[in-house]
Amino acid sequence: VQYVESGGGMVQPGGSLTLSCTASGFSISPYDMVWARQAPGKGPEWVSRIPIGGRNYYTDAVKGRFTASRDNDKNTVYLQMNNLQPEDTALYWCTRITEGLTRRSQGTQVTVSS
Repeated sequence: VQYVESGGGMVQPGGSLTLSCTASGFSISPYDMVWARQAPGKGPEWVSRIPIGGRNYYTDAVKGRFTASRDNDKNTVYLQMNNLQPEDTALYWCTRITEGLTRRSQGTQVTVSS
């Protein structure tokens, strides 16, 4: 099982980024997928849950600003992040829901700073 995230970077407050996470070694099709993040000095937290079907779930801090999606054919999940704020600064990664918040990849760093 492997995940490769990309799309992170440094942006100013109010900016946007789109993260991608491609899984290998298994098919994401039968799994709910999760985006998680860990800010400096804090524990990991879930950001979005992308079910097999139905509506996505978002933590309150990102509702209305982040949009998650999935492409099962590409074995990839995405996180569109708009109106980024300094408190969104964190290392972001994706996992299967069955793995909880365990990070099995290098993740992608998002830094929001003026």
